[in-house]
Amino acid sequence: MTPPGGGARRPVALVAGGAVALAAVAAVAVLYGTEPTSLARAIADPSGLDRALLIDVRLPRVTLGAIAGAGLAVVGAAFQALLGNPLAEPYVLGVSGGAALGATAAIAAGLGATTIAGAALVPAAALLGGLAATWLVYAVARGAQASASGTSILLAGVMVNSIAAALITFLKTLVPPSRAQQILRWLVGFIELPTTTELVAVSLYVAAGSAVLLGDATRLNLLALGNEPASTLGVDVRALERRVFVASSCIVGAIVSVTGLIGFVGLVAPHAVRRALGPDHRLVLPMSMLAGAGALVACDLAARVAFRWLGTEPPVGAVTALLGGPAFLVLLRRTQRA
Repeated sequence: MTPPGGGARRPVALVAGGAVALAAVAAVAVLYGTEPTSLARAIADPSGLDRALLIDVRLPRVTLGAIAGAGLAVVGAAFQALLGNPLAEPYVLGVSGGAALGATAAIAAGLGATTIAGAALVPAAALLGGLAATWLVYAVARGAQASASGTSILLAGVMVNSIAAALITFLKTLVPPSRAQQILRWLVGFIELPTTTELVAVSLYVAAGSAVLLGDATRLNLLALGNEPASTLGVDVRALERRVFVASSCIVGAIVSVTGLIGFVGLVAPHAVRRALGPDHRLVLPMSMLAGAGALVACDLAARVAFRWLGTEPPVGAVTALLGGPAFLVLLRRTQRA
């Protein structure tokens, strides 16, 4: 028999276990990399190379990877709940593409992230691009048929991504070669050592957007009953959609402006959590954040270590695409059968 309060303690225990697992993955990612380091030497010699690599280089990079993975995953979980589509995620739906276009336009205009103002303006431009892409996808899908189905949403996302990619290519031809190279490297999805202003800015954007999504977890549960039953139970569906869109664009815009395009984290992590723990978004959203953070940190570690013997490092966006692409095809196949 379940003890009194056991049901309430289970989500807390699961989140705590997920946090411990994430901390373990992060610790491994900090300790291992392209250069061998020693934790003992880092502790014994505060001014030595080991401490500089562990604390000044790897720790901020791992922190950025965890923040980016958590943000992308919670957005994917919220989109899947809002649209009732297991294939929904920011990369597939074109939100990341729109955010990339906004950030590219800002970078092409000469805005940088070396100051606090620049670190805030580039994510703001990405936010506007992501928000515009989100509304465009949803408007096209809504116009295609009475309810935004999986097929119409996916087609609209492909369309928006194609338009964004074309405009980004056009912008790259208008800027100096050095800035074009910067944009190109940023678009393939790298997690590199962030500046303090970048890390602070993306942390604030992701924290604010995630707080909004977590606060709407119960309403997203009710939305699974359908728009009309949810409205009957007191949910303002249109206001909920607006909040999710704005918060998600805030998160994705900030992440894309720093890391570039990283796909499929927002698809695989929430889907795995939902299959393992059930559909309750009061648990799915925080566990998706932990799973996405751990997954992206692990992928970044793999990108750093796997090709060390070649003296190179593939972009983490390529690693997530190699892992997430087949998962997307499997989900698409299952959705078609259903």
